[in-house]
Amino acid sequence: MSSGQEPIFSEYESDTSQTSKLLRKFKETPFVPLGMAGFATVVGYGLYRLKHRGDMKMSLHLIHMRVAAQGFVVGAITCGVLYSMFQEYMVKPKE
Repeated sequence: MSSGQEPIFSEYESDTSQTSKLLRKFKETPFVPLGMAGFATVVGYGLYRLKHRGDMKMSLHLIHMRVAAQGFVVGAITCGVLYSMFQEYMVKPKE
């Protein structure tokens, strides 16, 4: 860019580190870390249970773990949307 022009996305270019961008995003949407943590927990539990699954077929075990992980993420997204709607329409003072 030439020095005479202002950057289009100045607020995003001012954050130089990935950590500061991630922390800002977590403050804006608090259910994102919850969904990520839940997904990681379900995957970790699934890997642990993979060894002790008994006579269950591998494909069936993987399908169950995929559904559980996706369900947790969809639940976190739903809670996040409800939280943002509540913040925008109920808590915000009327103008």
